[in-house]
Amino acid sequence: MLTESSGNYSWQRPHLIKNKNKRAIIYLLAVAYIIFTFISLKIDSQRIILGLSRSQKYFADFLRPDFISRWNSIVDGILESLTMTYVATVFGIIISIPFAFGAAENISPKPIYYLSRAVIVISRSFQEVVIAIFFVVVIGFGPMAGVLTLTFSSIGFLSKLLAEEIEDIDWTQVEAVKATGASWPQLMTYAILPQILPRFIGLSVYRLDINFRASAVIGVVGAGGIGTTLNAAFDRYEFDSASAILIVMIAIVLLGELFSSFIRKKIK
Repeated sequence: MLTESSGNYSWQRPHLIKNKNKRAIIYLLAVAYIIFTFISLKIDSQRIILGLSRSQKYFADFLRPDFISRWNSIVDGILESLTMTYVATVFGIIISIPFAFGAAENISPKPIYYLSRAVIVISRSFQEVVIAIFFVVVIGFGPMAGVLTLTFSSIGFLSKLLAEEIEDIDWTQVEAVKATGASWPQLMTYAILPQILPRFIGLSVYRLDINFRASAVIGVVGAGGIGTTLNAAFDRYEFDSASAILIVMIAIVLLGELFSSFIRKKIK
């Protein structure tokens, strides 16, 4: 939309709804809905005031992390989370590769494409906590439920992003290798894999980082790892120990980020 100002024309973004009255009504309805939603929450001001008074003690404990009292539990929980993360990521990578190739529309027959896409959609439809609750109910508490949860989540994540990478490959390179009479395995090895390998390694390292952070969340519902230790600390109101656990987790995530950056630089 052009407007004239001092003899010059300037462009202004056109309104989605051109009628001013309709725009005003929609804005009023949006504000009214926000107010109604806020009122429907039934917020108790007394509970907020009480919570603020309690939070002073909690924050004071958080500022004095205790690494000594529960050090053995912290170490055991961290090692369990790291083991869960590594095993789940490895299995997730192995299982996701065939689904990624199957979900790439440019190289897969339609039945395999739709089947692979269905598996990816199912894997991506649920948060880790929901999946963890299911596996805890099925096989019981412990790290095994956590490994299965993280593996299942990794499949959808890696398969989808890798399939998109395969669909964006340079097809002229594939045709050139195919012209030499290469078989399907040779086509994969010499034409497709070299184009997607850097991205695949980067995604795998990134998923490793995600799985470690997720292991803390699913541990709250009994799926093992440092999350179980953290939840126990909160249940006992040991906020100083909980603070120590969070600091250790942040340190490990930072180290993982440095490792991830190092790997990405090497493969570029």
